[in-house]
Amino acid sequence: MSEQLPHEGESLSPPEHSSMADYLEEGAARTRSMNNRGPLRFDRQGRLAPDIIEAYERIGFYVFENVINEGELAELDSDLAGLLDRAPAGEGLDVDAQGRPVEKSEGQPMFLWARPLSDPWGGTTLLNGRHPVRMEEHQAPADLPEKAIFLMLGLFDTMDSALRLSAHPAMLRVAESINGSNFVPYNDSIFLKEPGVGAAIAWHQDGTTHWESERWDPGIHGFNFMAQLCRTTPANGLWVVPGSHKSGHIDIPARVSANGGSTRVPDAVPMLCERGDIAICNRQCLHASFANNSPDRRVTFVWGFFRHNAVLDVEVDMPAPRSDVAPVRRRYTAETIRERSRIVQLAIDARQQHWPDEVAYRYAPCAAEEHRQWSVEERKAELLRYAAGTIFV
Repeated sequence: MSEQLPHEGESLSPPEHSSMADYLEEGAARTRSMNNRGPLRFDRQGRLAPDIIEAYERIGFYVFENVINEGELAELDSDLAGLLDRAPAGEGLDVDAQGRPVEKSEGQPMFLWARPLSDPWGGTTLLNGRHPVRMEEHQAPADLPEKAIFLMLGLFDTMDSALRLSAHPAMLRVAESINGSNFVPYNDSIFLKEPGVGAAIAWHQDGTTHWESERWDPGIHGFNFMAQLCRTTPANGLWVVPGSHKSGHIDIPARVSANGGSTRVPDAVPMLCERGDIAICNRQCLHASFANNSPDRRVTFVWGFFRHNAVLDVEVDMPAPRSDVAPVRRRYTAETIRERSRIVQLAIDARQQHWPDEVAYRYAPCAAEEHRQWSVEERKAELLRYAAGTIFV
């Protein structure tokens, strides 16, 4: 097989000797042999259990089982159904599937579209070019729409349940255990992989800023939480290369070329989850997902956090997720971070108002506002500022 590196945008074919079914099965077996899943556990000081931290830091991801109860899952299901019901009927359209005008405001989610079973980012310069090799693509049935939603960004203004879940007290205790008490929020999104439709996400590492920094370490680009609204399988779920967060900036085209041109990376494993599980994944891990050519839907709500010292006074080029989004250069001052962090306290308050009997997390950067209650109008105004102020490294 040729060892030549793929050209930008080139779709790669798997080695002829390896079937996709075998690859999925072998990856699942490797996943099940790893000791990186189980119920949430904390020590007497309220920190994440040491063996969980050790497994997460060694492997790069951990699955917390059965975190979200059925009542909260039902609220997430309902809010997502409402969001999709009001979404544009197609890319660039001003009406939804019922012909109603689509609301357009600063706080509305950004919908990203892709051809069914395609790879919209692989081999392009989008998102700072961090997806350099295209995944396998499949010919979609002719009766499918030309494009389908695969990602929604900026959900908090329209999905109250997502805002509340982001302030789950146990998850915020996890964030403190990993990133320290003054952790900083990233953004929020939902990856949607409808059966027989969902797009692939090419191999990449999320971080783009600190690779050459003298302060680089395996946790400097932060982590994501991934809440699963559906069961994830080898066919529809995220695949991760264990331990790759410790390898620095990986040459993905070279790795694929060394694999005979196949994007079925041999040492990767699927992140297998049940509905209601929440995984934590280091953003430096090499990860991807294949086009969802399976009968199973996947819905993953993603939000994340950084260490304070990883973003303070950092200047970055914000990654563009689609070609019509202009690049923006931003610098994160102490005031920028302080304003961004208020969304955590706002989410804590929204959750406390909804579930007053739950013990709320105490967020150190906003201790002065610990007992503040936002009205619906105040919350909306705050969320508009949040939608426009993403911090990314």
